[in-house]
Amino acid sequence: MDDTALFTKLLGIAPPWRVTRVSVDVVAERVDVWVEEAPGTKCPCPTCAAPAPVYDHTPAQVWRHLDTCQCQTYVHARLPRTACPVDGVKQVPAPWAEARSEYTRPFETRIIDTCKECDVTGVRRLLRTSWDATWGVLERAVARGLARKPRRVPARLGVDEKAVRKGHTYDSLVVDLDRSTVEAVVDDRTQASLEAYYRQFTPEELATIEAIAMDMWEPYILATHACVPDAGTKIVFDRYHATRYVTEAVDKVRRQEHKALQAQDDLRLKGTKHLWLWNEENIPEWRRAEFDALKHATLKTSRAWAIKESLRGFWDYVYPKCAAKYFQAWYFWATHSRLAPIIEAAKTLKRHLPNLLTYFKHWITNATTEGINSKIQMLKLMACGYRNREHYKTAILFHCGGLDLYPRAT
Repeated sequence: MDDTALFTKLLGIAPPWRVTRVSVDVVAERVDVWVEEAPGTKCPCPTCAAPAPVYDHTPAQVWRHLDTCQCQTYVHARLPRTACPVDGVKQVPAPWAEARSEYTRPFETRIIDTCKECDVTGVRRLLRTSWDATWGVLERAVARGLARKPRRVPARLGVDEKAVRKGHTYDSLVVDLDRSTVEAVVDDRTQASLEAYYRQFTPEELATIEAIAMDMWEPYILATHACVPDAGTKIVFDRYHATRYVTEAVDKVRRQEHKALQAQDDLRLKGTKHLWLWNEENIPEWRRAEFDALKHATLKTSRAWAIKESLRGFWDYVYPKCAAKYFQAWYFWATHSRLAPIIEAAKTLKRHLPNLLTYFKHWITNATTEGINSKIQMLKLMACGYRNREHYKTAILFHCGGLDLYPRAT
C-alpha cells in the first residue's frame, strides 16, 4: 500500500475527494497531506444540495489532524466553490472539518476528550496546541451542544449563585435537579438575572415547572414570583440554607459569650467553635467528653446549640401541618430564649415559613446544585481562576451542562 492510499484510509477520505501527495519530514516530525477533488466533479450546492459545477477554489487552507506516530499531521486543500444556478456561487465545506476550524473533526474530538480530563494548560502541553485555538474548540463545542439541546423547561429546578472572583462578583446558576446539569449561567444575582432565564419560555411552558429549590435571596424570590405561574406553591427554600441561619446565630452567641468569659479569665469556650457548628453525631470521639461537659454547663452557647439541634426535628416530619405545629413550638422556645441572634434567626425563618413547608410537598433540596458548585470550584482551582468571564461560563457549560459536544460529519 503506497502512502497516498494509506492516508486516504487513515483520514477517511471518500470520493470525490482523494489524497494526491504526502510529504514526511522526520527531522521536523511533521507529515503533510494534500487533498483535492477529482477533475470534473460536480459538488452538491451547500444550500440546495443540487449538483453544480466547480466555479473556482479558495486559497490553500491547512487543518491539523491526529498525529501519525510522533509526527504532527496536517491536511492541505483548496476548497471548491460551486456555481449553482439557483443559489449562486457557494463554498463547499470541508468534509473532514467544522467551518472556521483549524483542526479536523477527529483532532477536535481528541481535544474535547482531553479537556474533560485536565485544564487547558495541560491540553496545550499534551497535544501541542495554542491557547486561543484550544479555547476556540471549547467554545465551538459548547455552541454545538446548546444548538442541539432540545427546548424544554425542567420540571424541578435549583437556583443558586456562584462567585466568579473576589469582590462580590457573582453568576447565577440554574440547575436541572433531575438530570444534575447546568441549564443556564447568567451574569450577576439580581432579579433581572434570573428573569432573563425565565423570559425565554412562554407562560404555558413555565407553568410546567413543578418545584424550584433556592435559598432565601430576595431577588430570586421576586423573579420567580414575577415569571412562574403559582410560584408560591413551587418555591422550596433549601433546608441547608435555612438551618445555616440558626447555625450562624449559635456562633454569634458563642463569640459574644467567649468575649465576656475571657474578661473573667474563663477560657472554657476557647477553641470550641466547630464543636457547636457540627451536628452532634459528627463530633470526633476524642472531643466528645469535652463537648458533653460544655453542653450541660450553664452557658448561653449551650442553650443556643440546643435550640439549633431541636430545629433538625422539623425536617423529619412527613405532613406539612404536623411540621408547622412543630415549628410553632420551636419558634416559641427560640424567641423566648433571650438570645438576640437566635431570636433574629427564628423570625427570619418565620417570615419564610410557607416556603419552608413546601419541602414536605416536593421533597427537594439544593444538594445537587451545591454538588455542581463544588465541581465548578474545582475547575476554578485547576485553572487558577478565570480572568475572562466568558471562558468561565464556557467551562461551566462544557463540564456541567450535559451537552452533546462532539463534531459530526455532515
